[in-house]
Amino acid sequence: MTGAHRHREALTVRSRYLPSVRATAAGLAALALLTAGCSDDSGGPSEEKSTPASPTAETGPNATASAAPAKGSVKVERTVTTRLKSPWGLAPLPGDGLLVSQRDDGRIVRVDERNGKKTVVGTVPGVQASGEGGLLGIAVPPDNAKMVYAYLTTASDNRIVRMNYDPEKSPGNQLGAPDTVLKGIPKGEIHNGGRIAFGPDKMLYAGTGESGQGGLAQDKKSLGGKILRMTPEGEPPGQGNPESDSLYYTYGHRNVQGIAWDAEKRLWASEFGQNTWDELNVIRSGKNYGWPEAEGRAGESGFVDPVEQWRTAEASPSGIAIVKGSVWMAGLRGERLWRIPLKGTAAAAEPQSFLDGKYGRLRTVVADGSGGLWLLTSETDGRGSPQRGDDRILKLKVS
Repeated sequence: MTGAHRHREALTVRSRYLPSVRATAAGLAALALLTAGCSDDSGGPSEEKSTPASPTAETGPNATASAAPAKGSVKVERTVTTRLKSPWGLAPLPGDGLLVSQRDDGRIVRVDERNGKKTVVGTVPGVQASGEGGLLGIAVPPDNAKMVYAYLTTASDNRIVRMNYDPEKSPGNQLGAPDTVLKGIPKGEIHNGGRIAFGPDKMLYAGTGESGQGGLAQDKKSLGGKILRMTPEGEPPGQGNPESDSLYYTYGHRNVQGIAWDAEKRLWASEFGQNTWDELNVIRSGKNYGWPEAEGRAGESGFVDPVEQWRTAEASPSGIAIVKGSVWMAGLRGERLWRIPLKGTAAAAEPQSFLDGKYGRLRTVVADGSGGLWLLTSETDGRGSPQRGDDRILKLKVS
């Protein structure tokens, strides 16, 4: 089945094919009724017709919180760079430069955001790329630009390592030997999680998947299906986690792939659903987000319902960023950028989508520090339909 056409900056128009979603709305609805699939990274079809999610009702402190405007806008100011290979993580460096992790070859590449020049920083040893695994998220500590953290899949597990970074050394040799911060995160062909970030509290957070074994998400002793919170050395922080000697911060997650903090230092996360609902959640220490017992808004005691939800054909969410009072969420299968305006911990209005189908699968979105966004595409990961120039980083002006 052919999909809708994608318009490129070069003003060419070329057709694409499923499993990447570029079908018309009617085509998607018909496909959804005929087939059922898993909203992992595969782009497989959903079992239900796509419908927009409704705004979350205001409760408690949200009644007095200021609201972001109901409508926003997105403008692609420029393409920063092209021809990245299976890019996954994106980490701005203090001052200038963007670090990009390439999932399949295990490389970290530095991109000059002014002219798009790419420099291979180095290759992370031990990466075993298979299915959705490989070199995934990366993060730079806010107080140490000479250190890079990486989440990677090895032959035995998913783990987090850190490496010294010296840009004065020759290209390809700028990374030191990896020091293991955390090992033993379950791995699988699917649901490896992979997003890492430093929070306002200077702790390291990681979103993990349940590796296709749903029961791990409810097992507090497992590192799978969790949001983890730890010191930069990989130790329990002592305070703030539900258990002082544990790394788990929240549980009941299927596959967390986006984490970001708002202006009030509240943590938000995006999550892949299975057949029906993808989720955007506000994260609170010790809470149970329901998987595998609940998907989307279940309204069941003991589970936290998402702030927003989407049919799986419209999202399959990956990275998120929070800019100008809105969550911006990159969609893989949905091939669009979602804007969710916030009022406290509620949605202020219905989500808007932008760039629908124009750049294919969207993997990571990061605040640029000046009220705009960096956006990373994901067409060369084996599940897209790469065109000339893929994959790329886009610079976005948003409101």
